[in-house]
Amino acid sequence: MTKRKREIGARGFSEKYWQENYSDPVSMDCVGNSKEHVRYLKAVFALEYVDVSCVIDFGFGPGQLLKEVARVFLPHQLYGIEPSKYIFDIVKNKIKLKIVESMKIKLEQIDLRSWCEINKDSSKVFDLGLCTSVFQYLSQDELNFILPILAQKVKYLYCCVPTDKELDRQVSELQFLDRFAFRRSRNFYYKIIGKHFTFVAGRILESKVHFDEVNTHFTDLLFRF
Repeated sequence: MTKRKREIGARGFSEKYWQENYSDPVSMDCVGNSKEHVRYLKAVFALEYVDVSCVIDFGFGPGQLLKEVARVFLPHQLYGIEPSKYIFDIVKNKIKLKIVESMKIKLEQIDLRSWCEINKDSSKVFDLGLCTSVFQYLSQDELNFILPILAQKVKYLYCCVPTDKELDRQVSELQFLDRFAFRRSRNFYYKIIGKHFTFVAGRILESKVHFDEVNTHFTDLLFRF
């Protein structure tokens, strides 16, 4: 079963996955409430005087969060990757991302591990990376491989991933079972992510490659862990 999950996630989920897991998009985190997520991000970065002009979405799915980030942040560069051909084609053909003519946009159908392998030696750094509902579909080996590269490639990572308890609540409260997700504890994610990122706010991770307590923009040091 584990091998099957890994193979499906690596090549991108089929239409069946999107129909099953996103049958009620309004209730999905980072989809139905994408505006709230982006308003939160905009406010936090404004408070800390963090400039965001270059954004990448590591698995943009139905594209609602990416679209809202484009509208609110108006980044100079907007880049998105998504391995699933079914949803990739929908976003590419039906969702308008370019808000202003000067915005440079690139969408690529590729999985996160392959993207990291190709770009690990690139000097390109993004101000903000979005990674929502991705980590729960990656094996531990994949996470160990991509996380140090992500810390090099982005200054900040907006990360949403359900723990085992949250997956349980989805079943009991929403009658929704994600058959494809790995069940992992909060401590598992703290340990594996904390090697490369500092938790500086709710869902916001700061790269340890680019920042420490001396040069961080997030100057309320009590909340760094």
